[in-house]
Amino acid sequence: MTTAGLTVDVMLPHYGRLDLVQDTVRSVLAQDDPNWRLTIIDDTGESADGALAEWCAGLGDARVRYQLNPRNLGINRNFQRCVDLVEHELAVLVGNDDLMLPGYIGTVRRAHAAHPDAAIIQPGVEVVGADGAPARSLVDLGKRWVYAPRVTEATILSGQELAVSLLRGNWLYFPSICWRSEPLRRTGFREGVDVVQDLALVLDLVLDGESLLIEPTTCFRYRRHDASVSSAHAADGRRFAEERTFFLETADRMAARGWPRAARAARRHLSSRINALTRLPAAARHGGLGGVRTLARHAFGA
Repeated sequence: MTTAGLTVDVMLPHYGRLDLVQDTVRSVLAQDDPNWRLTIIDDTGESADGALAEWCAGLGDARVRYQLNPRNLGINRNFQRCVDLVEHELAVLVGNDDLMLPGYIGTVRRAHAAHPDAAIIQPGVEVVGADGAPARSLVDLGKRWVYAPRVTEATILSGQELAVSLLRGNWLYFPSICWRSEPLRRTGFREGVDVVQDLALVLDLVLDGESLLIEPTTCFRYRRHDASVSSAHAADGRRFAEERTFFLETADRMAARGWPRAARAARRHLSSRINALTRLPAAARHGGLGGVRTLARHAFGA
C-alpha cells in the first residue's frame, strides 16, 4: 500500500486558552507532509468571543476548518463529535495544547502504509511542561521505564497481551495517536466517561480484535500540566472514583472474554492505585476530606 492520496483528518476538540490552541494549529501548518485536513471543534459554546474563528479565517488555508458548537457539549461528547465528523482513512484527535513535530503526518502515513491493518498507531512522544520546556513527571517516568514495551522498531501488539500491558499501566499518549477511521467511528467513545475515555476506547477496540502499532519515531510533543481535566479531577478524587468503577467493570469483561491475566490486571489496577496514593498528601493539605476518602478508598481498596 502506498501513501499517495491518503489524507489524515486532524480533529482538534477545543476548550481553553487561545494562545495554546494557536500553537497547536501552527504545528499542523508546519508539517513536512501536506496531506492533512484540520477541523477545530470549539466547545466554548455561547460564551465564545469569536477570536478563534477570526484567527482561523485569517490563516487563508482551505485545509483548516472551524466549527463552533451551539452549546457546550463537555469533553466526552465533543470528542465524539470529532469522531462523527471524520471523513478520511486516518484520523488524529490532537489536544488543544499539544504540538505535532514537523514529521508527524509523514510518519503516521508511512506507518499505516506498512501496517494497514493496525487500528491504532502510537508514535514516539516528547513530553513538555506548561512552558514548553522538556519535562519528566513521575507519571511519564513510569510510562517510559515501567509500563511501555521496550521496542526499537515498528511493533504490532494485540489481544490479551496488549490488554494486560495497558491495564498494568496506560503508557499511551492519547492526543498523539493516529487512528484508522473505520474502527474508530464504529466504536466511538463511551458516553459518561471523561477521565478514562481514552483507555476505554482502546480496550473496546482490543476486545473487538483490533491491533496497535508502536512506531518509535519521535514526532509529537505532549504537554503535561496541572490544568488538564485529569489533573483537576485527580485533586478532589473524582478521577479515581471513575477509574475504580471502570477497572472493576473491565475486569468482568476480560474474564467473560476468557482473558484471565487481563482480568487480574484490571482488578489490581496497581498503577492507578499508586497514582492515587501519591496525591493523598496534596488532598490532605487542601482540606478536602471527601477527596482524601475517595483517594484512600481507591489506593487501598477500602
